[in-house]
Amino acid sequence: MDPVVIPILVAAIVVVFLVAATVRIVPQARRYNIERFGRYRRTLQPGLNFVLPVADRVNTKLDVREQVYSSDPKPVITEDNLVVNIDTVLYYQITDPRAAAYEVADYLHAIDQLTVTTLRNVIGSMDLEGTLTSREEINARLRAVLDEATGKWGIRVNRVEIKAIDPPNTIKEAMEKQMRAERDKRAAILHAEGERQAKILTAEGTKQKDILEAQGTQQAMILRADGESKAVELVFQAVHRNNADAKVLAYKYLETLPHLAQSDNNTFWVIPGELTEAIRTVTGAFGDRSAGTGLPPAAQREDATDADASDKDHVGPPEVEANSTLALDAVAAADEAAKQAAVAVSDAKAEAEAAGETRLPGRPPASGT
Repeated sequence: MDPVVIPILVAAIVVVFLVAATVRIVPQARRYNIERFGRYRRTLQPGLNFVLPVADRVNTKLDVREQVYSSDPKPVITEDNLVVNIDTVLYYQITDPRAAAYEVADYLHAIDQLTVTTLRNVIGSMDLEGTLTSREEINARLRAVLDEATGKWGIRVNRVEIKAIDPPNTIKEAMEKQMRAERDKRAAILHAEGERQAKILTAEGTKQKDILEAQGTQQAMILRADGESKAVELVFQAVHRNNADAKVLAYKYLETLPHLAQSDNNTFWVIPGELTEAIRTVTGAFGDRSAGTGLPPAAQREDATDADASDKDHVGPPEVEANSTLALDAVAAADEAAKQAAVAVSDAKAEAEAAGETRLPGRPPASGT
């Protein structure tokens, strides 16, 4: 080999080595700390950078993006002397690469220990219930302490969250029993409230039903009374318009008497005082009063005298009780009166027809009704 070629090759190798040692390419979101002869010189930014070969070297390479650090469960004692295990999640970002590399030896370990001590101070002043229900307060106080301490380390704590709070198993069982009792209590209260509302609604419905039924009964009675009133008025007008005499009215009166005792609940029946007068009017409608009864006039006069004496002694309608032995049964009395009235009317009609044929021999006999 030519002796000139060897020095050229050696010089080329040295040049390549020097160029490679001079050029430093830094990726995005990375920072390199450069030391010159063991002393911090500068921090390389992303892109192409040049350093002195042999004199400058890269000490630390840091990632300036926001990072997440999850710590292991740490035992913490509450104010009521209960040990709980707490997991925390830390969101941080390096803002000063030089301070993060030279102000603290291991910033993650330092942050972890600072988190534990702060949690013990904060939770030590709270009971278990306050610890479980005050996560936002604990997070705020923990972040304030960490942000103040890590600021000089070139690290910014963006957020601190408590991931889990695990009380002892006995406390968990007691809490489950308490929650179960609370749920049972709420269920019983809701059930009782539902029954109360149901009874109230049922009572309201019954009340409305009774009111509507009463109003319907009232309207029906009013309409029925109105109809009866109009019917009586029409009958009254028809009677007076046709000028009905007392004989027809007495006959209709006797026809109505049997209906007074048709009810099965009657215990006594009142015989009206006008019954005798009505019978006399009907029997005397078409002839002599003795025709219907078959008694001599003297006996009839005696009966009339006795009836007048009886009317004087008894003012108002006589009453016949159901258990009395002095009078007939209510229904029997009504039927007997109707039969007597019918016999009297039939005899009176027959006698009137016979008298008419005798007086007018040339006139044809009247047809029966």
